[in-house]
Amino acid sequence: MAPPKVVVVMPAYNAGRTLKLTYEELPKESVNLVILVDDGSRDQTLEIARELGLEIFVHDKNYGYGANQKTCYTEALKAGADIVVMVHPDYQYDPTLVPKMIEPIVKGEADLVLGSRLKGGGSAIAQGMPWWKYISNRFLTGVENVCFGLHLSEYHTGYRAFNREALEAVNFRMNSDGFVFDQEIIAQAVSAGMRIGEIAVPVRYFAEASSASFFASCVYGLKILWVVTRYTLHRSGIKHSRRLQSLRGRYSKLSPGSGTPASD
Repeated sequence: MAPPKVVVVMPAYNAGRTLKLTYEELPKESVNLVILVDDGSRDQTLEIARELGLEIFVHDKNYGYGANQKTCYTEALKAGADIVVMVHPDYQYDPTLVPKMIEPIVKGEADLVLGSRLKGGGSAIAQGMPWWKYISNRFLTGVENVCFGLHLSEYHTGYRAFNREALEAVNFRMNSDGFVFDQEIIAQAVSAGMRIGEIAVPVRYFAEASSASFFASCVYGLKILWVVTRYTLHRSGIKHSRRLQSLRGRYSKLSPGSGTPASD
């Protein structure tokens, strides 16, 4: 059996200072293709991406992190990916861990793998995570675990790996163009009954790494609570959501409310 085609996608926005460093640490023997989607950067991101020989797609303006991911996943599927790994080009997550990220998928043990900054030993705060971000992360993760019926250590990581069938099954194109896209796609995966795994990854915080402000994080937290509420209403049958219904594959039989009129 041929090995799976692994495509790394990089949602980029003003990542000129860290893109090359991130790319150089990717384990090339485990990756077949690297796609970068530039979301209206105003720095040297595109020039550096061209120098590195990446497959590049460019947005004509800054549409948002979620919109960037939509293009990333769409183009990866078009390229024939069997496994898609999102690696932020800001070097906050360790690119060398791609083989560990895809291992549970290759073994058939998971459909989606999250790289958790809060799993295993070590203190995320000691490694630079702001204390208020750590506390809100733990609180929101606890809420999501209760509502989703899971026991994950973190939902708010940007380091993720998907198998092809999972991405084809979720209606990610209906999701937000903003940061809450990350939680919407997890809610879709949970709604479809997908197997979600996680591995421990170190956290890096430094000047060039992306980091939302306190106010932006508060708004993001409220949006996550709305995602969880919408999932709960859908799961209970009170108000079905079209974006939470699986589109195809074996997951379509697991999604609640199939055949029932749905909203959004």
